[in-house]
Amino acid sequence: MIFATPYALLLFIPFLFMCYRMLRRRKAAAFAFPGVAQLVHKKSLKQRLAWIPSLLFMLGVASLIIALARPQKQLARTHISSEAIAIEMSLDISGSMLALDFSEKGVEKTRLDVVKETFKSFVEKRPNDLIGLVTFGGYATALTPLTLDHRALNAIIDDVHVPGTRKGEIVDEMETATAVGDGLAMACARLEKQTNITSRIIILLSDGETNTGIITPEKATEIAKQMGIKVYTIGVGSTGRAKMRGVDMFGRSSVGTVFVSMDEAALKKIAKETGGSYYNVRDKQALENALAAIDELEKTEIDQQIFLRYKEYFAGFLVAGFALCFLACLFPAQLHRGVV
Repeated sequence: MIFATPYALLLFIPFLFMCYRMLRRRKAAAFAFPGVAQLVHKKSLKQRLAWIPSLLFMLGVASLIIALARPQKQLARTHISSEAIAIEMSLDISGSMLALDFSEKGVEKTRLDVVKETFKSFVEKRPNDLIGLVTFGGYATALTPLTLDHRALNAIIDDVHVPGTRKGEIVDEMETATAVGDGLAMACARLEKQTNITSRIIILLSDGETNTGIITPEKATEIAKQMGIKVYTIGVGSTGRAKMRGVDMFGRSSVGTVFVSMDEAALKKIAKETGGSYYNVRDKQALENALAAIDELEKTEIDQQIFLRYKEYFAGFLVAGFALCFLACLFPAQLHRGVV
């Protein structure tokens, strides 16, 4: 048997002191008279039962302390050897990700909508991998640490959006710019302490070219190389004119045409210098194919010890503790002098 919260057993220290005080007080409650040894002693029923309330109370408190420590028995344990990899996804959320060139079969979808759907599917296929998420527009933001809680990660991916597209959201123009270097450097920083897994990679997805940021793509690439992190870059869409939904001067939603450009040479250079690969995707299927190729990466085997089930015993001790304390209180008040 083991205890889920073993530190609760430290309460036995003040408990033993309490027991000592209770027993010492009862023993000292008498006066000595000469010659009483010659008298015939006949104890009353109350005197014979005087020790019971104290005993019941002490047993009750001891049971409650054990219940607080949560005794449990391990029913099953297994070792699982799995191949794992630490992946940091760095996602561009600049204004150009609102382009509608990934729409399909009459369903209007932005580049970001399709990327989010595909990333979520990619995450679901890798249950043993530690995956984190960084987004960048004009600034880089770490949205999740490396985690195995992929349900929570996908919920956060669902909420990713281009700054300024939510009702009532006010942003400055800089937030919709593109800082590829900052996004890559932030992803490297999130992977820095993950040293127990040999394979550490970054999936950097962007559809634009760097026009702001504190760290240049070249400097961020050098950081990744020094840390031994492979960067797989994905260029989304193509350069030229693309449809994008916006709001006209009268506040009405409308679709217009804008010019978008992508620094494909920079993305290729980042991938080449870090030992990764570059993928250019112009539709959802191409994006799925790129992520499927990344799915075949080298992995690190990890031995995990998993405890499958426990049987809890605290309930019995809890009920016994309250019952014993309650029984102690049922005795006449005169017998409680050793308890209070």
